[in-house]
Amino acid sequence: MKKTINIVPKTILLLGGMVLGFTGCSEDDNDANNSEAIVTSQSLKMDLTQYKREDAGVFMQAFYWDVEPKGGWYDEISIRIEDYKASGINRIWLPAPGKGASGGYSMGYDPSDYFDVGEFDQHGTVETRFGSREELENLIQKAHANDIEVIADIVMGHNSGGGLQANPYRGNTKVYTLFNEQNGNASGKFNRSYEHFHPNDILEYDEDNLFYPETDLSHHKQYVQDWLWGKDYSVAAFYKNELGFDGWRFDYVKSFAPKWVKAWNDKIGGFSVGENFDGDTQVLKDWVDASGSPAFDFACFYRLDETLDRAKDLTALGEADNMLRKIAPKMAVTFTANHDTEKDENPDNRISYGNKLLAYSYILTHDGYPTIFYLDYEAFKKQLKTLIEIYNTLAIGDLEIIEANKDEYIMKRNGKGDNPGLILYMNISKQTKQRVVKTNWKNKTLVDYTNNSRATPSTDSEGNTSIEAPAGSYSIWSIAKE
Repeated sequence: MKKTINIVPKTILLLGGMVLGFTGCSEDDNDANNSEAIVTSQSLKMDLTQYKREDAGVFMQAFYWDVEPKGGWYDEISIRIEDYKASGINRIWLPAPGKGASGGYSMGYDPSDYFDVGEFDQHGTVETRFGSREELENLIQKAHANDIEVIADIVMGHNSGGGLQANPYRGNTKVYTLFNEQNGNASGKFNRSYEHFHPNDILEYDEDNLFYPETDLSHHKQYVQDWLWGKDYSVAAFYKNELGFDGWRFDYVKSFAPKWVKAWNDKIGGFSVGENFDGDTQVLKDWVDASGSPAFDFACFYRLDETLDRAKDLTALGEADNMLRKIAPKMAVTFTANHDTEKDENPDNRISYGNKLLAYSYILTHDGYPTIFYLDYEAFKKQLKTLIEIYNTLAIGDLEIIEANKDEYIMKRNGKGDNPGLILYMNISKQTKQRVVKTNWKNKTLVDYTNNSRATPSTDSEGNTSIEAPAGSYSIWSIAKE
């Protein structure tokens, strides 16, 4: 382990005959000196647009739980599309578009009529909580005009809002499994009865993790397959071919077999990601192998929550195979928050506000496909725009962990071709940290592209230098312009 050296403000450090000049300022420096240092480091930055990756793009969860205003959410997102494009976002994830049992209050996770996307008067409303069909289609068209794909939330495990009927497979107990024009399915498409739920004449249940067991859809039923994805009149075909959706976020995939996601994607195509709410890396890997679909990397989310909030120790970030992105990076969709975690009262199920940007600095420099949460983007827009630009340009090449200890995590992306790559330095201690590192850059001046440090160190002929990260923060280093 290399020794950690604390920064002495306004000091020239000698390292193996190499002079390292830092422009960090002491507390008694005047504003003029601070401003001069900021301008100096800013002027050294390269134009990163020259390094835009072919696979550039970041995912945006474009909603939160109980969005407001009711009936106006599609329009709220529509006015943000140009900003999302400018920030480097290439996909947005919208909530489940069909009419839910709770009508205008529904967040889409109590699906009643998949084909009513805001045009039928049922459950007390015509529009969904998010708006009308016309407003949805206008949003999708505007996104496409700005080269942004639109991903639909798909809830195909359970239904809500049907009429009561006796179910002989449940001893004639009355359950809410009758879906027709008079009972929660005004569109008249994909009418359902107890035969299409569990238990039925084929099997008792699909998977063990049933969310609503009385109204758990049976995907073994050909009728259900046909209406969800199998035929030209299916839900999937309607969402893709008529509404214009480009892909799918599959809700609560623990409640049905991964082969049904594979069948949907094989038939319909498009980007997809599954919500397998599990922090076990192997569980996630088994699911992506079986479904052929990427999954949200809950293992990464929980490691970040653990290291930043609970243990307050970054050592685990350096361990092998404890995240999906480490063993299957192309199948990992990373995130720091979503609509569920942000409303969870258990602090162990969410990353604290004060550590959000540290978590984003991690997912926006590492491999995997990172997701930005709507509320976080609104709260930290300036910083996230910078991190997204770094992800879309410099976050390329093989990944090497330089240091992972209680207070520090340092990682290097080795770049590719003319792209120099980067070094991430995370510091959760209460003081500025500095560490000697070996880079791939020889005889170069470095700059922090996040603006969190004003230091401008130089590397020697072997690539060695000393970099810093502020207390409770991060820095991302790469070479300065020539």
